Amino acid sequence: MKRFLFLFVILALVAGCHRSDPRNPYNLPIANTMEMYLSQVAADPNTELIDLEEIIPGINLHIAYATENNFTGIRIYTLPKAFLCRPVAQALAAAQDSLRKLGLGFKILDAYRPYAGTLYFYEVYPDTTFVASPRTGSIHNRGAAVDLTLICLETGEELEMPTHFDSFSDTASHLFTDLPGHVLENRALLREIMEFFGFHIYEPEWWHYNFTNARSYPLRDVSFEELMKN
Repeated sequence: MKRFLFLFVILALVAGCHRSDPRNPYNLPIANTMEMYLSQVAADPNTELIDLEEIIPGINLHIAYATENNFTGIRIYTLPKAFLCRPVAQALAAAQDSLRKLGLGFKILDAYRPYAGTLYFYEVYPDTTFVASPRTGSIHNRGAAVDLTLICLETGEELEMPTHFDSFSDTASHLFTDLPGHVLENRALLREIMEFFGFHIYEPEWWHYNFTNARSYPLRDVSFEELMKN
């Protein structure tokens, strides 16, 4: 009898392995179909992923993951788009309006990221300081994190920051201070405006900001193309 039970457990485990979804190997509560996504939005409209170009007309986008010029060396996104959950997008729009008075604006580097991207990023660079663990998912997968920098609206030129985007180095940290005064001021200005409108820093990366209660938003693995059709 014991031997039978042992074999039954082994077979059940093997069967479970075969049922594992390669798109969700850690069995996270991920919405990976439009039906699931739309059901979530119907239940809570605040979870809708909003196209930033619609809520912030003229927003400057530079989506590195829609090109091969990123740390993976391949194109991750097929469209250079940026989406955020509704309250996050609205807060960013308010921050952009405030910046206009200074002749400044945002350049968006990344926003919502389908979970498939997080899986691949970790394969390429398995360091959870700079790449989110696929075991928990990224705040980007929730549409509640944004990577961005500041630009001069008149010229479109970026204000100088400590490093380039996705510089996996100590210099990218908010704690790193061995920098020229104007660079420290630019980083501080970005932080000040973002925190005023409800965002919070991620200490190792000067460009990354999470929205208030970011983990309350659901994980998604819906493509940009699907969101554009909606």
